[in-house]
Amino acid sequence: MIRAILTTLLLAAPAMASEDIADQYPGSVLYSKPVEVIPGIWSAIGATAPPTYENSGHNNNLSFIVTGEGVVVINGGAAYLLAKALHDEIKSITDQPVVLVLNENGQGHAMLGNNYWAEQGVKIVMHEDAAHEVEENGDQILQGMERYNRDKAEGTEIVAPTETFSDAYILDLGDFHIEARHLGPAHSPGDIVVWLPEQSLVISGDMAFHERLLPIFDDTLTADWLETWDAAFEPLGATYVIPGHGHPTNMAQVRRYTRDYLVYLRGKIGDHIDNGGELIDAYYVDQSPFAHLDTFEELATKNAGRVYEQMEWE
Repeated sequence: MIRAILTTLLLAAPAMASEDIADQYPGSVLYSKPVEVIPGIWSAIGATAPPTYENSGHNNNLSFIVTGEGVVVINGGAAYLLAKALHDEIKSITDQPVVLVLNENGQGHAMLGNNYWAEQGVKIVMHEDAAHEVEENGDQILQGMERYNRDKAEGTEIVAPTETFSDAYILDLGDFHIEARHLGPAHSPGDIVVWLPEQSLVISGDMAFHERLLPIFDDTLTADWLETWDAAFEPLGATYVIPGHGHPTNMAQVRRYTRDYLVYLRGKIGDHIDNGGELIDAYYVDQSPFAHLDTFEELATKNAGRVYEQMEWE
């Protein structure tokens, strides 16, 4: 009965989050206790806010699949202690060992906890471009986490993945057929999605957002992201979406707040450029239809400026 109710909610609308909501799991460094989204697939939903000492860097979703023959974890976590806390929760749910960690990209919240999993003898897999990011920028990413997380950064070290891939990493384990896929350029180098075709569920990572405004970085090519979305992500036809940030939802919601936002912002910036507008004014194009999203205040002007810098050369 509970699962049926959850399924109805997922198909209807998302449960909105807020960066003002206090830590939901005070007994753990995890921001929230893992919940079973559909049978066998769990996620600890992070804060829809920037990483802070208060949320211990748990501002993304840490998901795992209990396959029947071992547990597959998606995202190593933002710190050693966060990875350990997730493992403690897994061990309270099942006695199956964790056999694989998939990193959704090379960002800190995806990979800084990898050395905990390496200590457990768990295989760590990421896309080759994400591995390059870790190799080039891992120390800098670690230092940034240490600044906000202070004592909660204890034990965290940068480790290389056990294995990398270019297009897909596919396995059959227990009751699950699991496809980790690099669909194309999107939010950051080496972004992957974890597609479970038999469950019609995608763990999208940073391909898809819906409760917080998506961030556009210097290396985020928005035209390429849209192309990847239309050519490869949307055609999955997923019934369920566990995004990189925010509660589980459906394809319509992430389309509205990811693809449609990128189209909207590029349209506003394109009009601004066509009218002879300069960068200084591009920061303030109207983004009010998305102002209700968490992290809007932190990101909206930065996003507009970066899209302007891209589009003036397209």
